[in-house]
Amino acid sequence: MTTQDFEDVLSRLRHSLERGFALRQEAMHALNELDGYDWSGIYRLEGDTLVLDAFVGAETDHTRIPVGRGVCGTAVAENRNQVVEDVRELTNYLACSTQTRSEIVVLIRRGDTILGQIDVDGHRVATFDERHERFLEAVASVLADRWD
Repeated sequence: MTTQDFEDVLSRLRHSLERGFALRQEAMHALNELDGYDWSGIYRLEGDTLVLDAFVGAETDHTRIPVGRGVCGTAVAENRNQVVEDVRELTNYLACSTQTRSEIVVLIRRGDTILGQIDVDGHRVATFDERHERFLEAVASVLADRWD
């Protein structure tokens, strides 16, 4: 995956006329086109629970995740993004798919308030790194600006 791939997605989202759920769904479709982004979704933070919002990929049983549980819940509890090279090494992993090997979770913030998060699963070990985190932070910023 190239820097140009990331820039193309960001440009598409920045120029989109959509807002709210429609923009979040458009973003997940754009991420789904990237190599290694095998499941892409957004969870909204509602109180102390993450609620599945827009997503592209296989259905998941994890439509509501308590803060502190799994990679997604840990991101909110620790107030920091999560980049997991191999989910099989985690004791608190919530398996959505037996094919998932790596995961990245990036918080969506407006100021100090966490609105939700972008959650991406990959079927290869070590799919995601700091470049992916920075890219998804930029996507999160676009989504936060037009969250509602």
